[in-house]
Amino acid sequence: MYNWRKLTPDQREIVMAERQRQRYPWHRPPHFSGEGNYLISAACYEHAHFIGTSNRRMTDFEQSLMTAIMETPGPSIFAWCVLPNHYHVLLYTEDLDVFADRIGQLHGRTSHDWNGEDRSRGRQVWHSCTDRRMRSEKHFWATMNYVHNNPVKHGYVSKWQDWPFSSARDFLGEYNSDDVIRLWRDYPLKDYGKGWDDPDM
Repeated sequence: MYNWRKLTPDQREIVMAERQRQRYPWHRPPHFSGEGNYLISAACYEHAHFIGTSNRRMTDFEQSLMTAIMETPGPSIFAWCVLPNHYHVLLYTEDLDVFADRIGQLHGRTSHDWNGEDRSRGRQVWHSCTDRRMRSEKHFWATMNYVHNNPVKHGYVSKWQDWPFSSARDFLGEYNSDDVIRLWRDYPLKDYGKGWDDPDM
């Protein structure tokens, strides 16, 4: 079971420093254009913590996810968050079909590797992977807030920047506090998730 909440402050700093050392790609969001921006979400089967059995697995999966995305045509990663049993990525891709193929390969490879590590051959690891096209600027920015707030929503941390496996720290480093507060106020989550296909959310 993933134990972030049980780590000491020193242990958490080590994890955060390693993630920062990796320098995962992140691009400051441009003005919303409406072309090829998607929220990609995937969950483990029955929401089991297959990703989060250890800090090492969380780190390795985050790196593999970023690599898979960057292998697709013309990608831009706006935000991401990896949790012990699911992940979200807000991105631009020129070819969703190629992207879906890369993610399918990633899920197949991680299923095989993790089932071997856990001595659970034949176990179903992934349940689903969905994509939601961004319909408006409002939809885009509410989604940005949703992705970064996800670890808080699920009770892993109380502040965005305290979660090591997301782009939140990079995002907060790009924008001053007034901008972040304005974006949170102007693009509230409301019941995000129930109506995320609604362009007027």
